[in-house]
Parts: sequence; C-alpha cells; structure tokens
Amino acid sequence: MTTQNKVAFITGGNRGIGFETAKQLGALGIEVVIGVRDLQKGFKAVSDLETLGVTARAITYDSSKPETENAVYDYLDKHYGKLDILVNNAGVAIEQLMGGNNSSSLPSDVLQQTFQTNLFSVVTLTQKLLPLIKNAPEGRIVNLSSILGSLTLHSMPNSPIEPAKAFAYNASKTALNAYTVHLAHELKDTPIKVNSAHPGWVKTELGGPHAPMEIADSYKTSVYLATLDTNGPSGGFFHEKEALPW
Repeated sequence: MTTQNKVAFITGGNRGIGFETAKQLGALGIEVVIGVRDLQKGFKAVSDLETLGVTARAITYDSSKPETENAVYDYLDKHYGKLDILVNNAGVAIEQLMGGNNSSSLPSDVLQQTFQTNLFSVVTLTQKLLPLIKNAPEGRIVNLSSILGSLTLHSMPNSPIEPAKAFAYNASKTALNAYTVHLAHELKDTPIKVNSAHPGWVKTELGGPHAPMEIADSYKTSVYLATLDTNGPSGGFFHEKEALPW
C-alpha cells in the first residue's frame, strides 16, 4: 500500500496502543487524526507526535456520545473528502480480566457498557465513515479485538487463555470479530479490507502492569493491517502477521 497522501483516523489515539499506532503510521508519511474524549489530552498527544515529525490532528470522539460521530464525519469530509484508514482502537474492560468467572452473576449494566464501547460504537462509527472510506483508493479498516474473543481457544482442552473468563469483555470481542467477518464479506468486491487485530497482552491501563508486551511494541498488528497491499487478506483475525483462530 502506498502511504503518501493517506489519512488515518484512530479512536483513542492519545495514549497506549492508539498513540503508538499513530506514531508509526505517521512515520510512514500518513497523516493521522486521533479521536479523543478529552481534547486537551489530544492536543498534548498531537504536540508529542509533531515533535517526532508526524503530521497529526486531534478531534473529539466519545464512544458513549453517538453525536460525536457526525462531527468526526464532517471534519474528515471537510478537510480530506476521504478516509484511507480507520483504526477502531478505543476499548474498555470494566471487569477483572484474569482469575475469575462471573458469567452467572454479571450485572447487565456492565454488559451494556462494555458492548457500547467495544461493539456498538465501532459498528455505528464505521457505518458513518464508510462513505469516506469508499472515496479512498484502497480503504483499510482495523478493528482492535483480543485473543480473549477466540471461542476456539476458550473451549479447547488445556486452553492457554483458560484463566481469562471476563464474560462481558470476551463476548464483546467475539462479537466484534463477527462484525469483521460480515463487513469484509459485504465489501469483498471492493478495494476495502477489513480485519481484526489482537495487539498482544500489553502494559496499558487495560492490560495491567504484568502484561509481557511493552507499549512501544504494541502497534505492530494494527500498522500491518492498516497498510496491507492489494493482495493482503480481508476478513481475518491476526496477531502481527499470524492468523488466529476465531
């Protein structure tokens, strides 16, 4: 994929995996727009990116406020008239991810809040921005999922992710993977590619301090999928360049 004159929109791009993704896409010459809840934190992230030579902007986006989707669309349409790369990076985990299973007692509001950020807002934002992605020569959509959304791995004997049974988070990522498969199928006759990314277990606020991957290495899967060439995959689930089981 040629990276010159490209623009990427990254939700939750002011810190963690989103910021590293913005940094690395920017290093390829792609202009990055980061969607943030707190615009002052967004401006700080933009300043840090510009110090590194990245062309970046920050705009307000809040997954709990659907009206901000319209503002994102209007901004991108006004300034670019297209969107080459959408990285649906923002996500939440309200439960403890490791060492418990509360499937029989999970409060419904936890399920609803988790799905709102990790699935519903991803679907509605992608639908809103899809006309701009179709205006790009070869659009790319990257949905930040998790290996914890893999039903195959959860259900296998001696599962490597057996201790991680946070139902709301895991189920939201399983559903996000289903959206990836369905949207990729719908767009299979277009130049657009849609894939799910497992970035790894990363030392972010969500991943916690015991995660094995440093934030500085967390961008690799997102950047790989955001810059796929014409012959690259669509409708898949990847960690870096390795396909993962659904």
